[in-house]
Amino acid sequence: MFLDYFALGLLIFVALVIFYGIIVIHDIPYEIAKERNHPHQDAIHVSGWVSLFTLHAIWPFLWIWATLWRKDRGWGFAKLEEEQHDIHHRVDILIDQVSTLQEEIAQLKQAGAEQNSPEKETNNVQDQEAK
Repeated sequence: MFLDYFALGLLIFVALVIFYGIIVIHDIPYEIAKERNHPHQDAIHVSGWVSLFTLHAIWPFLWIWATLWRKDRGWGFAKLEEEQHDIHHRVDILIDQVSTLQEEIAQLKQAGAEQNSPEKETNNVQDQEAK
Protein backbone atom coordinates (compact mmCIF):
# COMPACT_ATOMS: atom_id res chain seq x y z
CA MET A 1 0.00 0.00 0.00
CA PHE A 2 2.78 2.44 0.92
CA LEU A 3 4.71 1.55 -2.25
CA ASP A 4 1.65 2.33 -4.37
CA TYR A 5 1.44 5.86 -2.95
CA PHE A 6 5.21 6.26 -3.22
CA ALA A 7 5.13 5.18 -6.89
CA LEU A 8 2.24 7.55 -7.59
CA GLY A 9 4.09 10.44 -5.90
CA LEU A 10 7.28 9.59 -7.81
CA LEU A 11 5.34 9.47 -11.08
CA ILE A 12 3.77 12.88 -10.42
CA PHE A 13 7.17 14.30 -9.40
CA VAL A 14 8.86 13.01 -12.57
CA ALA A 15 6.01 14.35 -14.76
CA LEU A 16 6.30 17.79 -13.13
CA VAL A 17 10.09 17.83 -13.49
CA ILE A 18 9.84 16.94 -17.19
CA PHE A 19 7.08 19.52 -17.75
CA TYR A 20 8.98 22.36 -16.06
CA GLY A 21 12.25 21.15 -17.58
CA ILE A 22 10.82 21.59 -21.07
CA ILE A 23 9.64 25.08 -20.16
CA VAL A 24 13.06 26.01 -18.78
CA ILE A 25 14.83 24.58 -21.83
CA HIS A 26 12.59 26.46 -24.26
CA ASP A 27 13.34 29.69 -22.40
CA ILE A 28 17.14 29.47 -22.81
CA PRO A 29 17.26 31.63 -26.00
CA TYR A 30 15.15 34.28 -24.28
CA GLU A 31 17.48 34.30 -21.28
CA ILE A 32 20.47 34.69 -23.60
CA ALA A 33 18.72 37.54 -25.43
CA LYS A 34 17.81 39.23 -22.14
CA GLU A 35 21.38 38.94 -20.87
CA ARG A 36 22.76 40.43 -24.09
CA ASN A 37 20.15 43.20 -24.16
CA HIS A 38 18.94 41.95 -27.53
CA PRO A 39 16.59 44.37 -29.36
CA HIS A 40 14.26 41.46 -30.31
CA GLN A 41 14.11 39.73 -26.95
CA ASP A 42 10.31 39.90 -26.76
CA ALA A 43 9.98 38.31 -30.20
CA ILE A 44 12.43 35.59 -29.18
CA HIS A 45 10.42 34.94 -26.02
CA VAL A 46 7.13 34.63 -27.92
CA SER A 47 8.78 32.45 -30.57
CA GLY A 48 10.06 30.22 -27.80
CA TRP A 49 6.49 29.63 -26.63
CA VAL A 50 5.43 28.97 -30.22
CA SER A 51 8.25 26.44 -30.49
CA LEU A 52 6.50 24.39 -27.79
CA PHE A 53 3.71 23.77 -30.28
CA THR A 54 6.14 22.91 -33.08
CA LEU A 55 7.92 20.40 -30.83
CA HIS A 56 10.94 22.73 -30.61
CA ALA A 57 11.58 22.56 -34.37
CA ILE A 58 12.39 26.30 -34.50
CA TRP A 59 14.21 26.30 -31.17
CA PRO A 60 17.77 26.01 -32.64
CA PHE A 61 17.07 29.02 -34.86
CA LEU A 62 15.95 30.99 -31.82
CA TRP A 63 19.22 30.10 -30.11
CA ILE A 64 21.18 31.37 -33.13
CA TRP A 65 19.04 34.51 -33.33
CA ALA A 66 19.60 35.24 -29.65
CA THR A 67 23.37 34.74 -29.83
CA LEU A 68 23.96 36.87 -32.94
CA TRP A 69 23.44 40.16 -31.11
CA ARG A 70 26.07 41.59 -28.80
CA LYS A 71 25.73 44.99 -27.22
CA ASP A 72 29.35 45.97 -27.87
CA ARG A 73 29.31 45.16 -31.61
CA GLY A 74 25.63 44.85 -32.51
CA TRP A 75 25.02 42.40 -35.32
CA GLY A 76 28.71 42.41 -36.21
CA PHE A 77 28.32 44.04 -39.61
CA ALA A 78 30.10 47.31 -38.79
CA LYS A 79 33.50 45.76 -39.41
CA LEU A 80 32.24 44.32 -42.68
CA GLU A 81 31.02 47.76 -43.79
CA GLU A 82 34.41 49.28 -42.91
CA GLU A 83 36.21 46.59 -44.93
CA GLN A 84 33.91 47.16 -47.90
CA HIS A 85 34.51 50.91 -47.71
CA ASP A 86 38.28 50.33 -47.63
CA ILE A 87 38.09 47.95 -50.59
CA HIS A 88 35.94 50.45 -52.53
CA HIS A 89 38.47 53.20 -51.79
CA ARG A 90 41.35 51.00 -53.00
CA VAL A 91 39.44 50.12 -56.17
CA ASP A 92 38.87 53.82 -56.87
CA ILE A 93 42.61 54.44 -56.48
CA LEU A 94 43.40 51.55 -58.82
CA ILE A 95 40.92 52.85 -61.41
CA ASP A 96 42.62 56.26 -61.29
CA GLN A 97 46.03 54.63 -61.70
CA VAL A 98 44.85 52.55 -64.67
CA SER A 99 43.39 55.67 -66.32
CA THR A 100 46.68 57.51 -65.82
CA LEU A 101 48.62 54.59 -67.29
CA GLN A 102 46.29 54.41 -70.30
CA GLU A 103 46.81 58.11 -70.97
CA GLU A 104 50.60 57.71 -70.70
CA ILE A 105 50.52 54.74 -73.08
CA ALA A 106 48.45 56.73 -75.56
CA GLN A 107 50.95 59.61 -75.36
CA LEU A 108 53.88 57.24 -75.82
CA LYS A 109 52.22 55.62 -78.84
CA GLN A 110 51.54 59.04 -80.33
CA ALA A 111 55.12 60.13 -79.69
CA GLY A 112 56.40 56.88 -81.21
CA ALA A 113 54.20 57.36 -84.26
CA GLU A 114 55.49 60.91 -84.72
CA GLN A 115 59.08 59.71 -84.47
CA ASN A 116 58.48 56.92 -86.97
CA SER A 117 56.75 59.24 -89.48
CA PRO A 118 59.78 61.45 -90.26
CA GLU A 119 62.01 58.37 -90.46
CA LYS A 120 59.62 56.75 -92.96
CA GLU A 121 59.50 59.94 -95.00
CA THR A 122 63.27 60.15 -94.93
CA ASN A 123 63.52 56.50 -95.94
CA ASN A 124 60.95 57.03 -98.70
CA VAL A 125 62.87 60.11 -100.02
CA GLN A 126 66.15 58.19 -99.92
CA ASP A 127 64.58 55.27 -101.79
CA GLN A 128 63.23 57.60 -104.45
CA GLU A 129 66.62 59.34 -104.86
CA ALA A 130 68.33 55.99 -105.19
CA LYS A 131 66.10 55.11 -108.13
